[in-house]
Amino acid sequence: MNDKSLESILHEPRVFNPAAAFTAAARISPADYERLAAEAARDYEGYWARLARETLDWQRPFTTVLDSSQAPNYRWFTDGRLNASVNCLDVHLAERGGKTAIVFESEPGEVRRLSYRELTAAVCRLANALQAQGIGAGDRVVIYLPMVPEAVVAMQACARIGAVHSVVFGGFSAKSLRERIEDAGARLVITADGGRRAGRLVELKAATDEALAGSCPTVEKVIVLRHAGNAVAMQAGRDLWWSDATAGQPESCAPAVVDAEHPLFLLYTSGSTGRPKGIQHATGGFLLGAKLTSQWIFDLRDSDVFWCTADVGWVTGHTYVAYGPLAAGATIVMYEGAPVHPDAGRFWSICERHGVTIFYTAPTAIRALMKFGDVIPAQYDLSKLRLLGTVGEPINPEAWIWYHKHIGRERCPIVDTWWQTETGATMIAPLPGAIATKPGSCTRPIPGIDAAVVDEDGREITDVEHGGYLVIRKPWPSMLRTIWGDNARYIRTYWEKFGGRYYVAGDTAHRDDDGYFWVMGRADDVLKVSGHRLGTMEVESAFVAHPRVAETAVVGRPHDVKGEAICAFVVLKGERPTGAAAEQLAGELRDWVGHELGAIAKPDDVRFADNLPKTRSGKIMRRLLRAVARGEEITEDVSTLENPAIIEQLRGKA
Repeated sequence: MNDKSLESILHEPRVFNPAAAFTAAARISPADYERLAAEAARDYEGYWARLARETLDWQRPFTTVLDSSQAPNYRWFTDGRLNASVNCLDVHLAERGGKTAIVFESEPGEVRRLSYRELTAAVCRLANALQAQGIGAGDRVVIYLPMVPEAVVAMQACARIGAVHSVVFGGFSAKSLRERIEDAGARLVITADGGRRAGRLVELKAATDEALAGSCPTVEKVIVLRHAGNAVAMQAGRDLWWSDATAGQPESCAPAVVDAEHPLFLLYTSGSTGRPKGIQHATGGFLLGAKLTSQWIFDLRDSDVFWCTADVGWVTGHTYVAYGPLAAGATIVMYEGAPVHPDAGRFWSICERHGVTIFYTAPTAIRALMKFGDVIPAQYDLSKLRLLGTVGEPINPEAWIWYHKHIGRERCPIVDTWWQTETGATMIAPLPGAIATKPGSCTRPIPGIDAAVVDEDGREITDVEHGGYLVIRKPWPSMLRTIWGDNARYIRTYWEKFGGRYYVAGDTAHRDDDGYFWVMGRADDVLKVSGHRLGTMEVESAFVAHPRVAETAVVGRPHDVKGEAICAFVVLKGERPTGAAAEQLAGELRDWVGHELGAIAKPDDVRFADNLPKTRSGKIMRRLLRAVARGEEITEDVSTLENPAIIEQLRGKA
């Protein structure tokens, strides 16, 4: 942004207070929230130290809380020692060893259940197998698997022996896989013959072979899981089947006790420009953030069945599938497949059949399912749901209301969570028994997180009509430690803008009269129209408020007079119009947005599509949309697109 502030033009007056019954039984009450916030303000380091001691199982207690001597490379609990796998598995065996840890459902309908005792045994067998292949503490292991329990087993097995895992999403291309293997210097890759997605076979072993062909000299072994049943080539001396590698291995494995700052994992962000960034997280701080926020934000109880729909290839799947809920002793659901296969009732069918009580998904999935109408979720018994969550991007108020009404049946609190790969755990979200919610707002920071909105000079913005950069002003335990192999890039990307004073999230936001945060979009997605600076999320929310609109993405394109014109890509509820009908509806939508937000936000171009271009994680590929809007050649990697054929439709050629 330049020296002009970002204008907030969306006004959402609706407020939903927590139900009295929910608050009465919640982990965190309004009084608890105020007490925790006051404690953090009074003694910041003491607050985090107390939580770390009470929340985690330490093999050697820490005496140093926060080491700022090499800021902004902050270090937490540096002289403490622990093991992440022990904290997720062993600590539960005495009291809940027979409790179901994972409920897995495949796309064809296979269901498997693993108890905590069975999961621990599987983790130990693989950990021993990795050690038999020469893998030890500090070695990097790349995991390229479908969304199956063995993905969690592999992550936990690496943590068990102190190896550093780097999970690569199973939808990434061979080229993307190769880049991550090479950057991490991985010694071993764990993959599968194939995975399943929307009725299609995803050939993971073939992609792995392509990635390793004539490259990746550090890789010595490849362990292959038999899953999809497709034929694969096995390279003698390098490749071995998971079943053979683990055969005869003991069901116990002594855990490697590591320093709190020992790297737990690397997770690569997949920006469309430049090489991927290997975000490095530390064992102690990450695990504290993952467990604590799982308990607080989702109000986890021993009886809950928790389903986070994210793939473990993304940070949400790390924090709220593989680590946080397991550290809290929860039962989790894993599903390998598409949300609309074989039909748009699949998510709700899984919730009904497995008794899901907490459901956590992305706004893009909610909007996509909205497109199919209200009748489908009404066919399912969702009475066991007691809490809903959203993650990944800001949720439009009308999508929030649909979620509240048709999935939560107007009785489930919604936790709208803001966080990032880099933050490791949720930073801003309503604690469901303590904070009233507003559709579209992630509300307030969790106690101990010092978030603010600042202008170009780093001054806090208090004017509710204007927004700025979303920053974090104090370090926190689950924060990234560096970018693997490139600390200069870490400092330049996240700290340089304000001279190292603040962590710069890259998002824009504003705060309302109640101090609630409203994320307005990425800083590089700001629209600059006739001297006004507008957030993309607010314009998109106005579109989605129209009764015929399911989902929208807006981008800017150059305009000789206004500087930038607003181009909107719109997915409707129902059939996509063509010809005169499309022109008429486009005009109606332009007028609608102008009425909702003012003439300045009225889009110049409205294009209809059956879907928006998204990665298989549900992220809208906005850089691709900008190229389409500007008539430019698409140069970025589109290998992770869920629906590659949509590009021609967006160009108006299909």
